[in-house]
Amino acid sequence: MRYGLVILAAGFTGLLSFSLLAVAIGTDYWYIIDVNKPNNTGPDDLSSHSGLWRIIEGSNRSSFIPSFTVNMSTLSEAERHLLNLHKVVVIVLPLSLVLLVFGWIFGLVSSLACSPKLLAGSASYILFCSLFTLTGVSVYIKYSNQAMEEFQQVVSPESLAHVAVSFGWSLATAWLSYSLEVVSGLLLLLAARITHMKGHYDSGVAVAML
Repeated sequence: MRYGLVILAAGFTGLLSFSLLAVAIGTDYWYIIDVNKPNNTGPDDLSSHSGLWRIIEGSNRSSFIPSFTVNMSTLSEAERHLLNLHKVVVIVLPLSLVLLVFGWIFGLVSSLACSPKLLAGSASYILFCSLFTLTGVSVYIKYSNQAMEEFQQVVSPESLAHVAVSFGWSLATAWLSYSLEVVSGLLLLLAARITHMKGHYDSGVAVAML
């Protein structure tokens, strides 16, 4: 396989993973609650969708999630646990986004240098960044499931009969970003292998010509 094509593919997947993660963090379709009550004649839409930073209720009502401003002493143990999980998500995912910027820069420098060690180091760094994305997404899923369990304890089953909950496309975008981060890291490892093998081949040719 040609070194240039592998590097271009690694750069493209790395840039795409960064873009997808930025879109996921900035959008509000991580969790969707669809309420479809047949006897609801009121003007308000009870459905909602939420992101990492805010909840959109109905068509035009929005509220920010006060992860760092709420008074923890007024919350129950379960509420504090949920809030701590949310804090982990909103810290880890933006941190992963920042780390990806440096990963892309390191990958560019190592690809221009054609150094197997630098390429392998850049690949390891990007794979390390992918762990942050994986952690953030996994913790968000745990946070959402536990929040729904707490909600089910205070709401009657009859009220939940017409409520459908699902994860939205923002979460799917974050998962795709994680997958592309892994692909980008593996491609850089492949580039490091190609460079290493080419170095051995050139050394062998040089020895044979002596």
